[in-house]
Amino acid sequence: MTSDIGQFSVLIVFGNIENLILAAQGVNAHVNPLGLAILSLIAVICWFLIGTFGTKIAMKYARYINFVGGLAIFILGAQAMLESIPGILSFFH
Repeated sequence: MTSDIGQFSVLIVFGNIENLILAAQGVNAHVNPLGLAILSLIAVICWFLIGTFGTKIAMKYARYINFVGGLAIFILGAQAMLESIPGILSFFH
């Protein structure tokens, strides 16, 4: 249990880039800081729960996830290379 609390505190301190961006946008939009802080903590707790329990569930499908991730990287790399060749897109249209 203490390792979960330690991981949670590290997530709040260091893994909060998205919340920092949202907070900066909230300041610009003149949002209530207390409400924004509460919503930010709720978001961190949700990500912590998703990361903790989602990882346990996803471990069953690790081979499929690795395959799909590798296939996506291959397709995106091929797409980037094709787009870098001048005039190649007009050939396919």
